[in-house]
Amino acid sequence: MAYVITDNCVACGTCISNCPVEAISEGDIYVIDADTCIDCGTCAGVCPSEAIIQG
Repeated sequence: MAYVITDNCVACGTCISNCPVEAISEGDIYVIDADTCIDCGTCAGVCPSEAIIQG
């Protein structure tokens, strides 16, 4: 199941630069495209605000 970004997101950009399949889009709160996400967990591992969880 794809990862999701919660309201704890501070839009720091760390997850975007670490996503191997470019599944994350910028915004006030970043968004992960579930169809593109390969469920690797890299984004969750690097998120400093722990805003990314497995959905």
